[in-house]
Amino acid sequence: MSTWLSRRAVLAGLGAGVSACVLPSAARAAAAGFRPLKAALATADLLGSAKPDGARETAVWAYDGSVPGPLLRARTGERLRVRFENALEQESSVHWHGIRIDNAMDGVPGMTQQPVPPGGAFDYDFALAHPGTYWYHPHIRSAEQVARGLHGVLIVDETEPPQVDRDVLLVIDDWRLAPDGQLDAASFGNLHDAAHGGRLGNWMTVNGTSQPEIGLRAGERVRLRLVNVANARIFELDAAPLGAWVAALDGHGLNRSVPATDPVLLGPGQRADLFFDMPAGADLTLDDVSTGERIVAARFPVQGQTGDLPPRPPLEALALPRFAPEPDLASARRIELLMQGGAMGGLASAKLDGEELALRDLAQKGFVWAFNGNVGHMHDRLFEARRGETMAIEFVNDTSWPHAMHLHGHHFKVLTRDGKPAPDAGFRDTVLTGPQQRVGVAFVADNPGDWMLHCHMLEHQGAGMTASFRVA
Repeated sequence: MSTWLSRRAVLAGLGAGVSACVLPSAARAAAAGFRPLKAALATADLLGSAKPDGARETAVWAYDGSVPGPLLRARTGERLRVRFENALEQESSVHWHGIRIDNAMDGVPGMTQQPVPPGGAFDYDFALAHPGTYWYHPHIRSAEQVARGLHGVLIVDETEPPQVDRDVLLVIDDWRLAPDGQLDAASFGNLHDAAHGGRLGNWMTVNGTSQPEIGLRAGERVRLRLVNVANARIFELDAAPLGAWVAALDGHGLNRSVPATDPVLLGPGQRADLFFDMPAGADLTLDDVSTGERIVAARFPVQGQTGDLPPRPPLEALALPRFAPEPDLASARRIELLMQGGAMGGLASAKLDGEELALRDLAQKGFVWAFNGNVGHMHDRLFEARRGETMAIEFVNDTSWPHAMHLHGHHFKVLTRDGKPAPDAGFRDTVLTGPQQRVGVAFVADNPGDWMLHCHMLEHQGAGMTASFRVA
């Protein structure tokens, strides 16, 4: 961590007749009904007013020149058509995190598509069957490409959205910056980070800037969408001063809303939808408390007063759609996934491509984690399920570090923690599993294809915590 930032500052910002073949690529995409989305080099003012003397805007990789990338938004039942253009010097792709789509559109090179080469393009075209707050990012060299700025949000609006006055999106990230404001590029691929908690940053941003101010009128009812796009940082967001209620996690509505009396815990890739009413005469902040200190993530100053408001239901009565099928636990097939390795993990050896190798030899190849004694690759299939079969997975974390286990193409129900029933938190696509903890989940495997199951601490994923499953 750079010494130029104090501990308090560590997360402080924590024409007609023209042939299509001669049209520019963006015009060709538009003519075909596809929205262009380009990954290319850009700069971003991540430090804002906190930029020290001699620092410059940060060189990043960005979708359409902005960090986060453009907000993609549509209604339930519509189709999303995106022509991804790769103007980088690396292969890339776009994975649509959390949303149930056709397997061929999942954006996983080597499994669902070929990687998009430099100068290449790929058309993503899929139905938006379910509403929710989702996001998108590369799924090749993810630990580097996401950390350089390649991420954006996809919102699928409900057919009948809840009645609110404002819909506010907060995309929360952390960056590892050098004193000149540039990314610490030398740390990409650092095995020490991969063997510990992942590549943690020293600067927090919300919507690509430091401590944004979002003015609200007193009396406004607000829907607040929180998205954690960080590589490895687990945020704890104190929404209690807002008087907020949590209505959805990972894009899926809860059975009933719950008050945000405890900090909203968001691991990498996780999202939450909250509702609150802006009070009169009091500026509010949303603070991150994950470091043990209270760091402002975003400010909500009062800017005027709303007019006469019609009667509205209480916040706790607001609900968001649930869509995942209920698992049939009586007939469930049960699978255990044992997480092993990492610093202070006790892993002596594991199999890589069928060969048993000592941990030292694995580390020389960049691997320090294993699932069920195997260093994970996408082609390492954990199970094959019949379509419609209920699968129950127990994640067993036999390591010294937390892991954010993410399932592609499905939402699962969190059933137990350390053998005890978990509170009804609805369905998720990513679940945090603490050190030496066991978490039981279940889901109906009803989306055909080959899907990934991996840790969304992206350095952990790249260093071995990757597997797949097939729905036949």
